[in-house]
Amino acid sequence: MEGYGVSGALSGINDSSASRPFDRTRDGFVLAEGACVLVLEDYEAALKRGAQIYGEIIGYGNTTDAFHMTRPNPEGEARAISMAIKEAGINIEDIDYISAHATSTQLGDKAETEAIKIALGKRAYEIPVSSVKSMSGHMLSASGAFEAAITLMSMKEGVIAPAINRKEKDSECNLNYVTEIKKVEIKTAVSNSFGFGGVNAVLVFKRV
Repeated sequence: MEGYGVSGALSGINDSSASRPFDRTRDGFVLAEGACVLVLEDYEAALKRGAQIYGEIIGYGNTTDAFHMTRPNPEGEARAISMAIKEAGINIEDIDYISAHATSTQLGDKAETEAIKIALGKRAYEIPVSSVKSMSGHMLSASGAFEAAITLMSMKEGVIAPAINRKEKDSECNLNYVTEIKKVEIKTAVSNSFGFGGVNAVLVFKRV
């Protein structure tokens, strides 16, 4: 309980816009709780038993740059993104959507924006980007699985969940952020998950 109290998780005064990724006035994440389980299975086995298939993992990238405990390194994050894309065997033009880690911190959102630019170049400005944490809060260790599941559902339903509460634009966070529900065909998507101490993981999904 003490840890939650120190984090402000027990506060009753945070308004509904407390989590605002990529907004100029963002000032930290909202701690949350949750759980998510993803079932990974051989494609042929899933077909044989008639399973509902939400997508295929075609690429994975992981870096541990140990740059700083709380200050992310865009270069380390960008390497993870590039590794995942390379393993997926796709071109950057094939990416239809990016689920950002974006925690609503000044340093984190800026670093992730820069990382996406480093990895994707000019294409970074065209791909729709969103952050589920604007609605769910930060579930810490559960966030990666939860956001991967949301990304898969976005692909299945053809709908991107918005990064809500972005009211004031930040010149250093200037990508194609989705701030309202958007219907779009998603064949290939990227899901970023970045942790304290420079632990970075990126998944690339393909619609099946």
